[in-house]
Amino acid sequence: MKTEFKFSNLLGTVYCKGNLLFTPDGTCLLSPVGNRVTVFDLINNKSYTLPYSHRRNIARLALNPQGNLLLSVDEDGRSILVNFPRRLALHHFSFKAPISALAFSPSGRHFAVGTGRLIEVWHTPSTPDGNTEDGLEFAPFVRHRVYAGHYDTVQDIEWSGDSRFFLSAAKDLTARIWSSDPEGGFVPTTLAGHREGVLGVWFSSNQEEVYTVSQDGALFQWNYTEKRTANGDAASVDAEEAPSQWRIVQRHYFMQNNAKVKCAAFHAESNLLVAGFSNGLFGLYELPEFNMIHTLSISQNEIDFVTINKSGEWLAFGASKLGQLLVWEWQSESYILKQQGHFDSMNALVYSPDGQRIITTADDGKIKVWDTQSGFCIVTFTEHSSGVTACEFSRKGNVLFTSSLDGSVRAWDLIRYRNFRTFTAPTRLSFSSVAVDPSGEIICAGSLDSFDIHIWSVQTGQLLDQLSGHEGPVASLAFAPSGDTIVSGSWDRTVRIWSIFGRTQTSEPLQLQADVLSVAFRPDSKQIAVSTLDGQLTFWSVSEASQEAGVDSRRDVSGGRKVSDRRTAANVAGTKSFNCIAYSTDGSCVIAGGNSKYICLYDVRSGTLIRKFTVSVNLSLDGTQEFLNSRNLTEAGPRGLIDEQGEASDLEDRIDRTLPGATRGDLSARKIRPEVRVPAVAFSPMGRAFCAASTEGLLVYSLDNALQFDPFDLDLDITPNTTLEAVKEGDFLRALVMAFRLSEQPLVRRVYEAIPVDDVSLVVKQLPTVYLARLLRFVAQATDESPHLEFNLQWIEALLRAHGPYLKDNMSLFASELRIVQRAITKIQSDLARLADDNVYSLDYLLSQPMPKAEINGSKGIPLSVNANGAAQDHMDEEMEGEWIGIGDEDGEAKD
Repeated sequence: MKTEFKFSNLLGTVYCKGNLLFTPDGTCLLSPVGNRVTVFDLINNKSYTLPYSHRRNIARLALNPQGNLLLSVDEDGRSILVNFPRRLALHHFSFKAPISALAFSPSGRHFAVGTGRLIEVWHTPSTPDGNTEDGLEFAPFVRHRVYAGHYDTVQDIEWSGDSRFFLSAAKDLTARIWSSDPEGGFVPTTLAGHREGVLGVWFSSNQEEVYTVSQDGALFQWNYTEKRTANGDAASVDAEEAPSQWRIVQRHYFMQNNAKVKCAAFHAESNLLVAGFSNGLFGLYELPEFNMIHTLSISQNEIDFVTINKSGEWLAFGASKLGQLLVWEWQSESYILKQQGHFDSMNALVYSPDGQRIITTADDGKIKVWDTQSGFCIVTFTEHSSGVTACEFSRKGNVLFTSSLDGSVRAWDLIRYRNFRTFTAPTRLSFSSVAVDPSGEIICAGSLDSFDIHIWSVQTGQLLDQLSGHEGPVASLAFAPSGDTIVSGSWDRTVRIWSIFGRTQTSEPLQLQADVLSVAFRPDSKQIAVSTLDGQLTFWSVSEASQEAGVDSRRDVSGGRKVSDRRTAANVAGTKSFNCIAYSTDGSCVIAGGNSKYICLYDVRSGTLIRKFTVSVNLSLDGTQEFLNSRNLTEAGPRGLIDEQGEASDLEDRIDRTLPGATRGDLSARKIRPEVRVPAVAFSPMGRAFCAASTEGLLVYSLDNALQFDPFDLDLDITPNTTLEAVKEGDFLRALVMAFRLSEQPLVRRVYEAIPVDDVSLVVKQLPTVYLARLLRFVAQATDESPHLEFNLQWIEALLRAHGPYLKDNMSLFASELRIVQRAITKIQSDLARLADDNVYSLDYLLSQPMPKAEINGSKGIPLSVNANGAAQDHMDEEMEGEWIGIGDEDGEAKD
C-alpha cells in the first residue's frame, strides 16, 4: 500500500482563541484552531485546514484587502506570511514580542501591529497588483514607522477608508488617532474619558465621527467640533489655538446587568455595531441613534471575538471556553453556521463502512458525527451522562454502538438519528470497551470494574451471557470480521479468544509479558495484533494460537519531554507504549498511537517501521519538545508551571477560577498545560486515509490531498500568454499541457472550454499519461460546477474510451480520481432523474390535451403550428385572410 499520507484536514476543533476573519468577498471564514488555521466555505458548505502550522497557538490573523496574503501571528510574536489562494507559506518572521492587534490598511500597502504599548506600521511585501515596486526583489518585511504614546497594551487598531489615518485603543483608558505619513497641520490626538480599558475604536463611513467602546459597557461618539461656551456660543480663541478638536457628543451604555463587554465590531457602511458580553449575550445596535435591533444568547460562557463580513449581513462569533463558532444572519435571524467541538478530550473514533462519516466520542458524554467531505459536524448525541469510552459500527453502517462510564451501552439509529436501544448490566459498571458482531445481532462490552464480558441481544435488549475467565479488568474487545470469534485483552496479561456461538464457550488464553492495552483483528480474521504496556507489538495466529511476529516499539513511540519531567524524552516510561492500534484495509500494515506525539506505521510481514507521523509541533502543548530549554528553568521550577496570573493589572484577570492540576477537560483554562497524546486511530474503509484523535482535534491524513499549486516541468517559455497563444493557433494539446504545468485553475478552465467538441477525442488520445490524473480530477470538478453538461460528459467518455485499459491496470494510482468522476456522474444522474420526475406530470397533461384541426376558409386542413399548451395556432396575418394556403409537395413547390 502507499505510505505517502499527508495532512489533509483538522476536524473536531472549530475555534480555540484569537480573532476570526472574513475573506474580502465575505463567503469564507478563517478561524484559528490551535496552531493551525481552518477555512470555512459558507457558500459551498465545506471546510479545510491550511497545511502550515505555528510553534504555538495563533493569536492574530489578518488578510490583505485583495485576499491573496494572509498574515498569522502566534502567541510569541512569530508570524508566517502565506499565499492564501495557493495555501503556501512564503516567509517566517518574528516581531520579538507578543502581538495584541493586527490590521491591514484598505489600500493594502501597509499593515499595523500592536506590540505591547507600541504600534508598528510595516510595508506590505508586495503592491496590490501583485508586482514588486520598482522592479526590486521580494522584500518580506520592511518597517515603516513606530508609534509610541500608549501606556498599556494596545487592544485594537482600525484604519480610515483612505488609509491615511488609523485609530488605536488600549488598556490605558484612551484611544488615539495617528497618521501613517506626516500630514500638514495634523497632531496625534488622544481620546480620553473612559473609565475602563477601551476595547474597540472605529471611524464612521464619512470619517467625521469616531466611536469608542470600553469594557464597562460605555459607547462614546466623538466629533470634530468647535469649542463651545456655557451659553452655546463659539468661544473666542487666539490665532495660535486650534479652533476645533475631538469632543464627546454622545454617551451610550449597554446596561447588561454587570456583564462586561468582551468584544465589539462595527460596520461603517450600514452603521451597525455588535457587542459580545461576558454572559454569552450579544447585542446588535444601529448608530448613531443607538437603537437596539436584536439581542440573543448564543453561549453559556463569554464571547471572545466577533466580526462582520463586508456586506454587513453575517456576524461571526467565537467562544473559546466551549470551542463554539457561529455565523448569524441578523436580517433573517437564522444560523448560517453553528459548530462546536468536544469540550473534553476525545476517547475513541470509528469510520462508517462507506467512509463518508467519522464518529468521535469524548469525556464530555457527547457523540459527534463528522462529514468527511465537508468537515462539519452534522449531528451530536447527548444522551450519555458520563464519558463515552468506545464506539463501533454494524456492518451495514446504519447502527452505531457506544459504551460509557455511566454504566450503559447504547445503540443509535443513524438514519433517524435517535437512540433506539439501551443495554445495562445487573450491577452498576463503567464500560470501557465494546465490540459488535458483523451481523449486528450480538453486542459485547467490557468493563474496568468487572472482569466479565457482557453479551446482549440487539433485537431484544436482554443480557444473554457473561463470559468469565479474566482475572483483571478488560481493556479491549474485538470481533472477528468473519463473526465467529471474539478476542479480549485484559490487564491480567492475557488475551483470550472466545467462540461465543459454540456449544461450550471456552476461551484460548494467550499469555503475554505485560498488561494488554489494545487488540485488533486483521480484516481476514486470521491474525490479531496486541499492544502491551511494555511497548511490544505482537502478532498472533488465531487458528494456531501462536505468536507469528513481534516488534519492540519502545524506541519508536517514545518522544516528547514534559516541562516537569526530570528525565529525558528517551527515558520517560509513560510514553513507551501504544494505547490504540488498527489494521489497514488490506491487512498489510498496522498503525498505532499512544501518549506521545508520534503515530507509527508498521509493516506486519517484516515488522519494520515504515513511517513516523508527528502529530503536533505546538509548544503550547506538553510533550512536543525533545529537549527542554535551560533558560526556562528557574529557581522556582519550570517557568511554564509558574502561575503569573496574580500579577495581572486587572482584577478580573487576577481571579483564578481554574482547577489545579487537571490535565484533561477544558484545555484552555487549566494551570497545567494539556499533554499531546493520541487516544484513537482508524483507517478509512477504502484505505486511502486514516484519522487520529489527538489533543488538538481529529487529524485526517490522506493520499488524496490535492495541492492548490503544484507546478512541474516549468521553464521560461511556459507563461499564461504563451498558453493562450497556443489556443489561438489551434494547438490545443500543447495549450492544455502548458496550463496543467502552470496549475492555474482559471487558465486550465479557459483552455478546456476553448477546445472544440470535434477535437476532444483527438486531444485525449494524445494526452501523456502523467497528466491523466489531473485531467480526470479537473473534468469531474467542471462537471459539478459548470453548466456545460453534454460537453463535460463527452470529455469523460473520451477519457474512459482512450485510457480505460491503462486506468484498469493502475486502479490503485487513480482510485481517488475515479471516485470523484463516479460521484460527478452519479450526481448528474440523480439531478436528471429528479428533473424528469418533476416534469412527468406536466408532460402527461400536455399530451392528454385534444389536438383541434384548424379550419381555413371553411375547409378542414392541417394545423400550421402547435404552441406550448398543445393548442393549434394560426400564423396568418390579417392581409392574408381570404387567400388560399397551399401545402407544399415533395419538391417544396406549392400546389393547389
